[in-house]
Amino acid sequence: MQEVINIAIGTFAMRPYVFAFFAAYLIAGVFHLGWRAIFLFTVIGYLISFASEFSSIHTGFPYGWYYYINATQGRELWIAGVPFFDSLSYVFLCYCSYSTAIFILSPLKRSGFNLIPLETISIRKSFAALVVGSLLQVYLDIVTDPVALQGNRWFLGQIYGYNTPGIHFGVPVSNYLGWWLVSAVMIFALQRLAIRLPKNGNRPAGVTTFPLSQLLGVVLYLSVIAFNLTVALLIGEMTIAISSFFIVFLPFVLVFILALRRINNYKKEELGDHVRDFPWSPASISKK
Repeated sequence: MQEVINIAIGTFAMRPYVFAFFAAYLIAGVFHLGWRAIFLFTVIGYLISFASEFSSIHTGFPYGWYYYINATQGRELWIAGVPFFDSLSYVFLCYCSYSTAIFILSPLKRSGFNLIPLETISIRKSFAALVVGSLLQVYLDIVTDPVALQGNRWFLGQIYGYNTPGIHFGVPVSNYLGWWLVSAVMIFALQRLAIRLPKNGNRPAGVTTFPLSQLLGVVLYLSVIAFNLTVALLIGEMTIAISSFFIVFLPFVLVFILALRRINNYKKEELGDHVRDFPWSPASISKK
């Protein structure tokens, strides 16, 4: 029993940044989609990501051949040769990528200090949200994986490696292709949960609409990027930091400028569709 307690404590104590991001995901996700959707996605998303990692370290699919180094086994939770925290991280990376995709694809309404994405059920379940969301998640891995591979130089520790070092700071292209596939599967699952609303028209339990609450997923997405760029700078990996910065800088600028152009530049029908699907939205209060 004491060993189980020690492993549970070590799982949190050794990866506080992972669980900080995970806590932020729970808050953002519940406020956005509700307790039920987020609970189910946490379980389903974890199982998908764990299965993909277990498969890849044994068969090379979908990420290519890589291996985990059990340096922390006995001090934190591992499941069938895969660190628990690693598969868990896919869940919050997927949600914030999907949430950011919804922000990109939705008209925007400003009401006082609040900025409301006029999302609809149609946007949530759209093929565009699937493609944009999965690519956004791949972008996160393009930034995070080269830094994680240098884990022996920061508090992550050296926990994994590739059988054959790849061309992108040691990361093979197969890893990013695998991420795109797995991200698409995870976002597809999340979409199915995000469109299941109470039939009585009430808001899902946990959904909250305080000012800017629907942008927390976007903030989480940017925070993950900022964290990894900061780590790259602190360990002296200037090439990784600079290349990663310019990989994400242009998309960020484009999204920011287009968002400014979309604010209050929506059609009456778009506002009506949003309020019809989400009658609890603050947009309904000041509906034009």
